[in-house]
Amino acid sequence: MRAGQMCRYYLRETVVGDGRRPSRTPLRAAQEQAGVPVGRWKGRGLAALGLTPGQEVTEAQLRNLFGERGRHPYADWIEADRLAAGDSPKKAFKAGALGRRVTVTGVDFVFRPQPTIYLLWALGDEETRRVIEAAHEYAIERVLEWIENEVAVIRYGKDGIYRVRPPGGLVAARFRHYEARSRRPLLHDHLLLSVKGQRLDGEWGSIHTTALHENTMPASALYNELVAAEVCEALGLATEPRTGHPGAPAVMEIARVPHELIRWTARRSDQIAACLTELEHLRNRGTRRPPDATAGPSLPTTTPQAETARRAIRWTVTKNEADRIAYMDGLSEAMMRRLLPPPMLSPGTGGAVS
Repeated sequence: MRAGQMCRYYLRETVVGDGRRPSRTPLRAAQEQAGVPVGRWKGRGLAALGLTPGQEVTEAQLRNLFGERGRHPYADWIEADRLAAGDSPKKAFKAGALGRRVTVTGVDFVFRPQPTIYLLWALGDEETRRVIEAAHEYAIERVLEWIENEVAVIRYGKDGIYRVRPPGGLVAARFRHYEARSRRPLLHDHLLLSVKGQRLDGEWGSIHTTALHENTMPASALYNELVAAEVCEALGLATEPRTGHPGAPAVMEIARVPHELIRWTARRSDQIAACLTELEHLRNRGTRRPPDATAGPSLPTTTPQAETARRAIRWTVTKNEADRIAYMDGLSEAMMRRLLPPPMLSPGTGGAVS
């Protein structure tokens, strides 16, 4: 996350479920219209900023911390108080800063369960969804704790020669989504982690983002392990290793879920691959040059061929979506009967034990 355009994009789309926030619509109203909950603050570092875990994330707080190069979430209030006390504008502005201004203000971690788990969430009853959402939240909390204790470091001194764990923890804003961009059901959370951390001397420094990026795979593996364990224990299920394609590492998925149903969830990757293939074909035909393996698909957006290709892709995706949904509707009830254990019967009564 960089200050400026990227933060504006986040405020315009990500915070409202990857939709499109109407112009001049307050954040909470836009989230209610999109059917997503408000963002919540997370992390042990909140106390130093006057925030509490679970507190609602406001637009002003988000813009100050991530859009204004790392200012205090309440920078507006701090600056106004200092001006009222007689400080100069420069001194008042500095009072709302968290150390040096930075360009990279945050790192966005996206947590989503394995395909078999979010299929259970999408197709299951209310109790099944509640269990999966609780496991999802628990796993995110534990991963954030692991990042705070084992991964995050603040660099300071000449060339960042000194490194120290942020003793007070980190600050993050969490946003819950219930759908993918394709509008298919997909439980996932965005955890926007601030790069600002407080040292032992009380000064604010910057979290080393390279360390965060280098540990995204371990963080993902830890989340997958935790959420699967919680779901299996609560619902009486088991896991088995699944491989998406040859050479890929195995992922522990819920056992006995049909592979065809797992592949059905890969709509976005299939759509991107088809779109790239079509655009590459049109680019090569239009420029009459051999394919360049190092160049990405570049295509003028004004050519009739490009618009025809995009329209064809959209219609193909729409038709395939309808066909797949019809197929899934026929499988969902049978799949749930196969996965979830039947209710225990009371001896001699034939009734389910309450």
